[in-house]
Amino acid sequence: MALSNHYRSEDLLDVDTAAGGFQQRQGLKYCLPLTFCIHTGLSQYIAVEAAEGRNKNEVFYQCPDQMARNPAAIDMFIIGATFTDWFTSYVNNVVSGGFPIIRDQIFRYVHDPECVATTGDITVSVSTSFLPELSSVHPPHYFFTYRIRIEMSKDALPEKACQLDSRYWRITNAKGDVEEVQGPGVVGEFPIISPGRVYEYTSCTTFSTTSGYMEGYYTFHFLYFKDKIFNVAIPRFHMACPTFRVSIARLEMGPDEYEEMEEEEEQEEEDDDDDDSADMDESDEDDEEERRRRVFDVPIRRRRCSRLF
Repeated sequence: MALSNHYRSEDLLDVDTAAGGFQQRQGLKYCLPLTFCIHTGLSQYIAVEAAEGRNKNEVFYQCPDQMARNPAAIDMFIIGATFTDWFTSYVNNVVSGGFPIIRDQIFRYVHDPECVATTGDITVSVSTSFLPELSSVHPPHYFFTYRIRIEMSKDALPEKACQLDSRYWRITNAKGDVEEVQGPGVVGEFPIISPGRVYEYTSCTTFSTTSGYMEGYYTFHFLYFKDKIFNVAIPRFHMACPTFRVSIARLEMGPDEYEEMEEEEEQEEEDDDDDDSADMDESDEDDEEERRRRVFDVPIRRRRCSRLF
């Protein structure tokens, strides 16, 4: 996974390397790393034995509880019930085309076949991915990326060539809270779409709820009729974090400690809401409306992406 300021590339570990990373410390007791990313230090683990609330053979991403004072308080994003389920699911997604392969690199984006919208000769499709290394359960902060593909039919007439002027987003979280964002272009660019041409880019967003969805439209103008503009629908696409399990260290806290932590979490959520008003779109620094939402556009990096996971 590659963004403008973040890069993740997990490698599947060989048996000897994985064995060397076997954990006996509190929080990850009896867990074995399956993958490792040299850029982020991120690993997917498998529970060799049932311990600390984990089921034997579960595969998960660790997620430190940032609100707890106990370093053993580690929440978990569950990726697979067993090693076989985890690995075969990945292979099936690659073989079936569920995960796109670009320049011989695998991107773990999930595409819903129904997440496609066609307006005239232009088709927009979206795929999404959850980033555990930038997410947390405590406090609730869930980070997603999405990849958008815009293409014009090769059978379209030449005079249908057009240029993207702006974008509009309607963003809804699991609580039903809605935010609207509008800004010029995408990725600081104003791509021209002509018959048979494809344009792709990636973008990111965060939610304080475990799921949410986005929808909207692009505004284009025709190259040969510059005063004629039209909107192209962006299909609604949903984002949801994997199933997670709260650290047993949190569940075993005393009432006073838990109440104090809850107060800290409430304050953290208020701070997160304030932060959501900050502008994270590098291409729209002067756009006041864009500052209301933590959404930023990043071009797809063809040369740097996940080698395996």
